[in-house]
Amino acid sequence: MDGQVDPLTDKEIEDRLAELPGWSVAEDRLTRTYRFDSHLPAAAMVVHVAQIQEELGHHSEQTLGYNTLAVAVNTHSAGGRITDRDFVLAQRIEAVAAGHGAH
Repeated sequence: MDGQVDPLTDKEIEDRLAELPGWSVAEDRLTRTYRFDSHLPAAAMVVHVAQIQEELGHHSEQTLGYNTLAVAVNTHSAGGRITDRDFVLAQRIEAVAAGHGAH
């Protein structure tokens, strides 16, 4: 996923968010906070997300709490704006979340 990526328009972001329940936009970043029943599944998901990010070559900020994981991402090469790359990452994260017991 190298190279310059064009920022999405507000309408494109709104349309794509409709496909990702639980995700929102805050401070020009695509964000979601997952909740877990305990700490270990939250920590395990951090590692799984890190593996996905390495595969995609695109990385989010992850903030691990006792039973929460907050994810925030935008595309630095697009001036810190939201791009298709961010939605691809969010969809991949969303696809593994339930397997970690996230809600």
